[in-house]
Amino acid sequence: MPRPSFPKTLRQFQSDFSTEEACQQYLAVCRWPDGFTCPRCGHGKAYELVNQRRYQCCKCRYQVSLTAGTILHRTKIPLTHWFWAAYLMTTDKRGVSALFLQRQLGLTCYETAWMMLHKLRRAMVNVAREPLRGEVEVDDTWIGGEQAGLRGSRQLKQRRAALVLVAVEKRGQASGRVRMSVIPDFKAVTIMSFLTRHVATGSTIYTDGLKSFSGLLEAGFKHVVRIQPLRSELRKGAKSAVPLADRAIGNLQQWLIGTYHGVGRNHLQVYLDEFVFRRNRRKTPPAAFQTLLGLGTTRTATVYEQIRGARDLNPNPLGLAEAIR
Repeated sequence: MPRPSFPKTLRQFQSDFSTEEACQQYLAVCRWPDGFTCPRCGHGKAYELVNQRRYQCCKCRYQVSLTAGTILHRTKIPLTHWFWAAYLMTTDKRGVSALFLQRQLGLTCYETAWMMLHKLRRAMVNVAREPLRGEVEVDDTWIGGEQAGLRGSRQLKQRRAALVLVAVEKRGQASGRVRMSVIPDFKAVTIMSFLTRHVATGSTIYTDGLKSFSGLLEAGFKHVVRIQPLRSELRKGAKSAVPLADRAIGNLQQWLIGTYHGVGRNHLQVYLDEFVFRRNRRKTPPAAFQTLLGLGTTRTATVYEQIRGARDLNPNPLGLAEAIR
């Protein structure tokens, strides 16, 4: 059974998903595209338990929650709210702040909107996604700005800025898919771990002259080193050694400042995931909406206490979160 067609207009979206029943039907089709299958006995028929978001197998009477195993499991928030939040996140290239979502949904509690957005961000990464291939530009950047008087790895000591590694596929003169990750340091082993996880072996990697990028040939990559001009020269119009990666970094920084006005360090990775998710699907927002809810069927729900301190992202027992501005 094919998934329902995605609404082409805002008015159509509001009409198609105006009720809990319509949202439940959409989730059921996404979860069982070929029809219901009982996880216990394999029977293909079930009937819906009204107002319980459950289906009961007609043969063994086993009950299956429609939201079990998803980020929506046991949620007390109406599904219409979740659908509206997912729609805004996937169709507005600027993203959605928690304050904006609170106003749009008429929520009385800011923390509820904040939690909803973070749960959706955690459903954006498909662990089975294909690695980048072909020609790939790789560069690093500081998120939060460099500290005056400190250079290189000394920036990491005070922890006011976060180090991020960016990889961008080259498709002629245009950008392809993107990967971004927060990294703890400039060490070669750290950078190599990122590349082996996100870039297919045999790809051609373009980098600047940073020594930490040495060893790519031994790891099975083709490595092209380019000398990066000084910042003063770049401001005067000099061509960057990795222009596509620099463009992605610039867009990321403008987006973080323009939409969120600064984010917590511990939560930075999920904001990177959101930026990558929307950028990689910028030409297919309908698919982005369906993927966002569809990916949730392979993710367990993260409780608010873990999200609040980013404990599911960082093994920091103190749950410290520093603002990056």
